[in-house]
Amino acid sequence: MRGKYLKASKGEDSFMNKQALFCDGTGSYVIPPEPKRDQEVTLRFRTARGDIQAVYLITDNGRFELEKSETRGIFDYYEIIWAIKTENFTYFFEVQAEDGGCFYNKLGPVDSPADIYSFAIVPGFSTPEWSKGAVMYQIFTDRFYNGDPDNDVKTGEYFYIDGISIKVSDWGQYPVAGAKGVRHFYGGDLKGVLEKLDYLQELGIEAIYFNPLFVSPSNHKYDIEDYDYIDPHFGVIKNDGGVPLTETVASNEHAEIYRARVTDLENLEASNALFAELVGEIHARGMKVILDGVFNHCGSFNKWMDRERIYENREDFEPGAYISADSPYRSFFKFYEQEESAWPYNGSYDGWWGHDTLPKLNYEDSEKLENYILEIGKKWVSPPYNIDGWRLDVAADLGFSNEYNHEFWKKFRQAVKSVNPDVLILAEHYGDPKEWLEGDEWDTVMNYDAFMEPVTWFLTGMEKHSDEYRDDLLGNGDYFKNTIGYHMSRFMNSSLQSAMIELSNHDHSRFLTRTNFMVGRTDQLGPKAAEEYVNLAVMREAVIIQMTWVGAPTVYYGDEAGVCGFTDPDNRRTYPWGNENQELLQFHKEVIAVHKQYEALRTGSIKLLLWEYNCLAYGRFGEEEQFIIIINNNSMPREVSVPVWEAEVPVDSRMHRVIYSYNEGYTTAFEQYNVYNGRLALNMGSHSAVILKSDRS
Repeated sequence: MRGKYLKASKGEDSFMNKQALFCDGTGSYVIPPEPKRDQEVTLRFRTARGDIQAVYLITDNGRFELEKSETRGIFDYYEIIWAIKTENFTYFFEVQAEDGGCFYNKLGPVDSPADIYSFAIVPGFSTPEWSKGAVMYQIFTDRFYNGDPDNDVKTGEYFYIDGISIKVSDWGQYPVAGAKGVRHFYGGDLKGVLEKLDYLQELGIEAIYFNPLFVSPSNHKYDIEDYDYIDPHFGVIKNDGGVPLTETVASNEHAEIYRARVTDLENLEASNALFAELVGEIHARGMKVILDGVFNHCGSFNKWMDRERIYENREDFEPGAYISADSPYRSFFKFYEQEESAWPYNGSYDGWWGHDTLPKLNYEDSEKLENYILEIGKKWVSPPYNIDGWRLDVAADLGFSNEYNHEFWKKFRQAVKSVNPDVLILAEHYGDPKEWLEGDEWDTVMNYDAFMEPVTWFLTGMEKHSDEYRDDLLGNGDYFKNTIGYHMSRFMNSSLQSAMIELSNHDHSRFLTRTNFMVGRTDQLGPKAAEEYVNLAVMREAVIIQMTWVGAPTVYYGDEAGVCGFTDPDNRRTYPWGNENQELLQFHKEVIAVHKQYEALRTGSIKLLLWEYNCLAYGRFGEEEQFIIIINNNSMPREVSVPVWEAEVPVDSRMHRVIYSYNEGYTTAFEQYNVYNGRLALNMGSHSAVILKSDRS
């Protein structure tokens, strides 16, 4: 049966209606969606009603016909029961019709299949249920809220990167540009987070991701000094002492304040205890905690290296590898060849990307190091800390070979999942993640390629650092479809549902700043430029996409309040307590609440329905709920006609508006629209976005 509503939105098909064909890895089409080893699974496939002759499952073992199991509305559903064994299972479909046929894989209908786009099931692999579609919040702790001024870094406390540490007295001061900015501190800490949990709960947050918290000399703390303890500057300082250094000092020989603060066991244990208390309170509110694991490299201050001589001549610490050729940590690092008489090594070690403040860890030559880090992975997911996830910094860089990298992450997964199988392992990764997402290493990734980049190019034409503007990519619907479709195809469905989808973070410019089309960084343009000519309507468009796309929408602290900033360190401005953009903040609360209310927006299917210049429409749907999201990124109003039937919205029905954002603001006022013959026609204002829900659901 083929009606007008079954015509393709991008031209007429030459035979069967390909737009009706659909299958993915959600629980509507793979039942159960995360099968265990040696379990039967039902695989389903959707076609237009009465439109095809047969559907075949194509596997390495042959070609198997599906049986029609159900007709619902304008669709037929075919299925086959398959016995999953212990090995990974890949498949695609062949569809035959009276007037032709096609294949179907992760890219949709294709004339010839390619193995790299096959559907995949890894028996026994699952991502934590809590992480699927979870609303996360990223906190750069030094810039969030100062709850305990007594633990603030003091001006002159220590020497780092060509100068002494600086305590910034003005909470609203712009971050200092350049490398020296890493030693400027505003005083945010864990007690500050504890005091703002009511705020995060009211916002609707379900998981908090902390940038690194372990002992480190910088404000970003990706140069870890001690993996066993929370930094007392974020935690508790009970014991102090010494005199501040002066601007003329160029070493840490007399950094007694710092030495006392970060090596005193009472300070360290009290800081760990505060963290355990914070995690307990977060859990009591139904939220989860993810810590940043920086395991590719450490810092030059690290007790194993001790280039800064913080731990030298301490009875309770072994000599660092920089100080002694006989250090038990010598094999933890890769030193260059030099005479023994040349000790200390004076920087002659491998640093990540050549940075001598970031010594790369040498796992291949040290089983002791490997075991230590695996124990660290287990320690923080165990009582009394009980964190719920690890975010793995530059995870693909760990080790000196790709072979070892995979070997280590297999061991890491086994180690932490042995303590708590419900821990999320989420990696920072740029590029194709597929080789790490085969079920035995990472659970998922920070989703730059399949979310942040294509969304940013489409809505702003800007590169994610604000380093480039591309007029040819602004509003380019075809580029968006092809790019996001390809990168999403590299995930198994469980990994995609748990992937962190961000608009901004600590490594890229703030999304709101990208809406002003200014190319450059703060040292070129000045920080004020990041706030000029921004477009809040485009920001709201982005938030609606973020909260309705597949994955775990992650708000970078302050984005919800209108914080701007070029790429780091300008993107690490303080949260503007008392000076928030209240309308944008309320908008975030409204859209987050919508996301959390409906299962289709967490784990439902997604289908792109319309991709034209500056205009997108897609559906999120399951058997019980159907949503249509429309984005008009044009500076002028336009009428759109969307084939909503493809997202299983009944062909003659009604939909109602859930939230509508437009140039001047947004509204949640109820309004109904008629679906006629499977299509919805709607007038969209300039720079507008709407979430619509089927009245059937």
